[in-house]
Amino acid sequence: MKKFEPGFAERQQESSKAKKALLAKAKEAAKDPNAAARQQAQREVAIAREARLAERKAERRAEKERKALEKAEADAVRLAAEQAEKERLAAEAAAAEAEKKALLAAQKAERDRRYAARKARR
Repeated sequence: MKKFEPGFAERQQESSKAKKALLAKAKEAAKDPNAAARQQAQREVAIAREARLAERKAERRAEKERKALEKAEADAVRLAAEQAEKERLAAEAAAAEAEKKALLAAQKAERDRRYAARKARR
């Protein structure tokens, strides 16, 4: 069985009826004495919504700036700590090198003393 498919004229007539019904509804709404008050209330709600959105956006921006500042401070502290650690390691290496040189000098002095003692015995 074939489904009923309306022709062009029927579709045009239905469209015209729907447009007329929509226009009648709009005219009826325009005559409503509370329409202006509802529109004003809707405008106020929209303004309040935009204000809240702007406030949230400003808060997000401030939070982002605060986090960036905290990150910069943390990075500065981390870099300072890394630099201090490098300096400490360099100082330890220098101290170890000086200790090694002192040990080598002491060993050489002991060798020289033994050599001189051996020479003195001959």
